Amino acid sequence: MSIDASPPLGDTPDEEGGWTPRLVCSLVTIVLLLEMLAVSYMMISIALPEILVHYETTQGAWLLTAFLLVGAVSCPLVGRLADRHGKRTVLLACTVAAALGSLLSALAANYPMLIAGRALTGLLTPCLFLSYSLIRDVYPKRTVPLAVSIATSGMGVITVLAPFLAGWLIDDFGFRSIFWFAVIGLTVLAVLIVLTTDESGVRTDGRLDPIGASLLSAGLAGILVAISFGPQWGWTTPATLGCLIGGGILLGCWYVSARMVREPLIDLRVLGRRSVALTTVGAGACYGAGVVFSLVLPLMCMTPEHLGLGYGFGVTAQGFAIFQAPFGFATLVGGIIVGVLARRVPLRLLMATGLVMEVIAALLSAGVHDQRALLIAFIGLFGLGQGFIYASIPNLVIAAVVPQLQASAASIVAVAQSLVSAIVPIIAFALLNSHIALVTGGKTFYGDHGITIVFVLSAAVALIGAIAAWALPRTIHQLELTDSGGSSAPVRAAAAVRP
Repeated sequence: MSIDASPPLGDTPDEEGGWTPRLVCSLVTIVLLLEMLAVSYMMISIALPEILVHYETTQGAWLLTAFLLVGAVSCPLVGRLADRHGKRTVLLACTVAAALGSLLSALAANYPMLIAGRALTGLLTPCLFLSYSLIRDVYPKRTVPLAVSIATSGMGVITVLAPFLAGWLIDDFGFRSIFWFAVIGLTVLAVLIVLTTDESGVRTDGRLDPIGASLLSAGLAGILVAISFGPQWGWTTPATLGCLIGGGILLGCWYVSARMVREPLIDLRVLGRRSVALTTVGAGACYGAGVVFSLVLPLMCMTPEHLGLGYGFGVTAQGFAIFQAPFGFATLVGGIIVGVLARRVPLRLLMATGLVMEVIAALLSAGVHDQRALLIAFIGLFGLGQGFIYASIPNLVIAAVVPQLQASAASIVAVAQSLVSAIVPIIAFALLNSHIALVTGGKTFYGDHGITIVFVLSAAVALIGAIAAWALPRTIHQLELTDSGGSSAPVRAAAAVRP
């Protein structure tokens, strides 16, 4: 593998420079792009009840799972392409592809077509790690920690207003309007990225791994299908067992392939490092817990109160904004706190603190379903924890590996984020579909016990992440690339960092 670590292209700020108007515009553009990723989750969650009724399906989890599965499988490939061709170039390609996916969803005549559009929109997922890897390459060194924190958790700036926007669009124009909003927004942001953000000059001449990508995607898809349709088909039927066993075999083949291929899709040697592995576990847990929490909230809050299920406030999509807005604002606050404290407080403690906040908030939400004020407070606490974690993850990755490995290492973390976020909602819906209270007017309503179990599931996932974050090493030795033999394996520590 050849490495080009020449200075970034374009009018890049000086290494020790500070903020400039163009740099601020660049950061705002990146924040808005990542905001589209956050808003995508939020709007789909709010529109989910209407979408399920329109397409007469109970497989709502696949709206998130298809998005996240493509995101998980594409992250390593996108990371490798970014290392070879430039992070901004690949970031733009992903943005345009996501816009086309949103267009397909907006025009979807049936549910499979909608799922296909959502799957293509999943290419927004790699934009998260591409953005903070790009910041690491082209921003002045002293601005990086705060810029990364704002970019990843500063997404709360617009998520405060996004629920009101989503409610207005869905209530007044129908669920398709959220996809048209994404088409327009992503197209405009692609142009702004070209105008405001420089290309990275960091390059590695790595190879692609199409066999590994095929085995990984097929294996994961088989297992996800089995988990999703197991309650409907029966857990011991040939179809369920075939998908489950076949998926497991394919994943085993991928693992063998990853150990044999010279430059695998996911470098297990990098993943084997304690700092990277534990960050990956914590990141996956954070995103998985957050997706489940955000998934069950609109189903609970938009359920009519008169049904007497023990939960439900009967709010509209616009009315749900009063529950969602505190989440976004608290996420923003948490990210800013981490950005300010990152140089003084160990990042592993900040990350662990955020995950503990999520555990507490999810457990409290599991116990209280009919008190509006208390629930809003619990949602805010969960959002604050998300902000802590969102801002800690990229800074931990930056501390763990050299610039040439940023995209590849970050893609490993992104895979975990997407995979856990894809699997846990399917488990959540499997639990909910086992606790159906009634079906009326084409709508399915779940029992109060099912809602409680899903909140507990969110807390359990977050707890796993908190343990992983606490177990991170106190001092991280930054990994370097070998410059001979064409291998991408890290061979020594470049610097010791106290994260």
